[in-house]
Amino acid sequence: MTLTFEPLDDRPGLAVIDQIERQRYRIHTPTPIALREAATDVFQYPVGDAVRIRTRAIELPTVVMVYVRDDDGAIAAEVAQFESETLPADDYVLDPLTQIKTYMGVEDTAIEVTVDSDRSRIEFDAPTDLLIGARSQHDRPAATVTTTEQPADVMAAVETFGSALKAHDPERSYPTLRGHPPALEIGNRLDIPADIDSPDTGVTLELPPDLASIFVAAPLSYYLGASLVPASEPQLTTDTGFTYSLDTARGFESEVGRTLKRLFFLDCVTRTEGFHQIDLHERAAIEPYVDLDFQSLYQQPLAEQVATYLQVPYDVIEDHIPKWRLTTHIDPVPTNAEQLPYVVDDLAIVRTHQQQGLNQASVPAEAEAEFTRDDVITRAASSDAGTAAAETDYVEPQAHDSLEQAWIGDSIPIGASKLTKAAFEHRLDRDTNAEDITIRVVQNDARMDEERELVDEVYGTRDDLPFDVTVHDNLTTAELRTVLTTDAEFFHYIGHTEHDGFVCSDGKLDVTTVDSVGIDTFLLNACNSYNQGLALVEKGAIAGIVTLNEVLNDGAVRIGEAVARLLNCGFPLRAALTIARGESILGGQYIVVGDGGVTVTQARSGTPNMLKIKPRDQVYDVTMITYSTDDKGIGSIIMPLLDEIDEYFLSSGRLKTFQVDEGSLHEFLQMQEVPVRISGELYWSSSVELEL
Repeated sequence: MTLTFEPLDDRPGLAVIDQIERQRYRIHTPTPIALREAATDVFQYPVGDAVRIRTRAIELPTVVMVYVRDDDGAIAAEVAQFESETLPADDYVLDPLTQIKTYMGVEDTAIEVTVDSDRSRIEFDAPTDLLIGARSQHDRPAATVTTTEQPADVMAAVETFGSALKAHDPERSYPTLRGHPPALEIGNRLDIPADIDSPDTGVTLELPPDLASIFVAAPLSYYLGASLVPASEPQLTTDTGFTYSLDTARGFESEVGRTLKRLFFLDCVTRTEGFHQIDLHERAAIEPYVDLDFQSLYQQPLAEQVATYLQVPYDVIEDHIPKWRLTTHIDPVPTNAEQLPYVVDDLAIVRTHQQQGLNQASVPAEAEAEFTRDDVITRAASSDAGTAAAETDYVEPQAHDSLEQAWIGDSIPIGASKLTKAAFEHRLDRDTNAEDITIRVVQNDARMDEERELVDEVYGTRDDLPFDVTVHDNLTTAELRTVLTTDAEFFHYIGHTEHDGFVCSDGKLDVTTVDSVGIDTFLLNACNSYNQGLALVEKGAIAGIVTLNEVLNDGAVRIGEAVARLLNCGFPLRAALTIARGESILGGQYIVVGDGGVTVTQARSGTPNMLKIKPRDQVYDVTMITYSTDDKGIGSIIMPLLDEIDEYFLSSGRLKTFQVDEGSLHEFLQMQEVPVRISGELYWSSSVELEL
């Protein structure tokens, strides 16, 4: 059954679990009892809704770490995979690390917690009243701020972003305690709703009154709940008299990015003195080299913490800061301010400098003689398409130290995803309560059977998720229109496109002529599919992978297979393409349009990851690279389930290299399907062969 919380107030009740985006609870012999009382006295962290049930056991059909806390909030037990703990009768709060932050409180009850190979189970010694509270991710704006195009008004609007923080101590480095900033709209006057309550954290950012400076500082301002004031020189100040210049030899943009990373990382370390007192690898790595009393720091006001953190040399901690998920390059014009809340919600690094525009996305010369996915298009049509491409402005944002790159502006980016406001708005409207994950595969050229056969083997292979996969061949324009306008989580197109339409058996279908589409995400594995992909996003989709020019058929097959497998493993669209690009010489012709952080499925472990394996003597060197998602954002923690590991790591990016024997590694590879790189080649954990 699906458990639904009764609301604590007049807000809508919260569905704890649905079958796609969130894990499912199986409740044994439950007797729901209506609850309309505050859960503040039971749970130390805020919860949005709560319910009381009477039950003997709760079982989760996934593997999650379960913390058991005593009445004072101290950890009484922590149970990882293949572990079991029995505790005597007492008052406890159970804290399973589920997708939606969930707490369970019991009184005077003995409990047993068991986590085995594929599920987690909590049993009580008798039928017990169980108080369950949950906190939503707050993954959408709670209000809309209107601003004019004037920098002073934009500054006042951005200052409201900190109102979405659910904590002002180091715990806000956990993604569930960072809510979505208010939405922004450009209008005729500044209008900040009265119910927006910006915090007073004692931190101020003094900034030059120009859009570029405001855009770059927006994520830092949000994370600190800082006030913003105009000034000739950019600097951070606190109400204790501390001043830190943001105009250094590295440049303003670089300094702001480094400041955000430093403060965030040291919060992640300091919070180990708080609610989750865990053995964190990064704390052990830096503690001998920094003169910080983390226990004392945790109790200090935010402004004093900031002043202390910024006296730590950056190069001492630089190698231990998690790899940032996203750098967003933005054209600093007023209309682009409307996308800032969504970028800030990702805690992205923002850059504004641009390189000179390019005339077109070039195709390597060696590709000219190969079979491309435009071979069936007439020469005249190809000539028209080429002319259309040549008249388009391209931009190549300079890559920065993040796992992914994105662009906000009118030009077409090379090597970065193209963000649009429509995509973010469509994500907010997304229905996450569908019973199945619906996938539509369309093959409009019989010569491309190889890719279809490969993806047929991939989609729907997850036993823990319900899939509905349908394959269509050689569609007419009317049939393709029906597919595009029917609800589906993912659309995989194998065939041909031109700038002005999909090539069908009876002509072309131009998406701009469709009123709206029902697909959420897509892969248009065809030449020159950018225009049609962008139109899909404008017409209702959230994000998709498209091509900027011609692509080789063999390379397209490899990229199509890799993307399908990665999405099936729970990778976000943008991260999946980042990995898959390496499978073809023309991988650079593929980009994401829309909100590339969206996922089609949920990673079985919660955090998608890739392994790099290298044989060495009688063991293997294993390096795990983790990727952030909207549900498991930067600041999340992970413990790889290997016998050799007994500490937690910050996600995302490269964890340290582990030495693992063949037996342990083989067992680890069978736990879930993940991509594996060996000697630069991409494999999959379920089929890779280990040879020392």
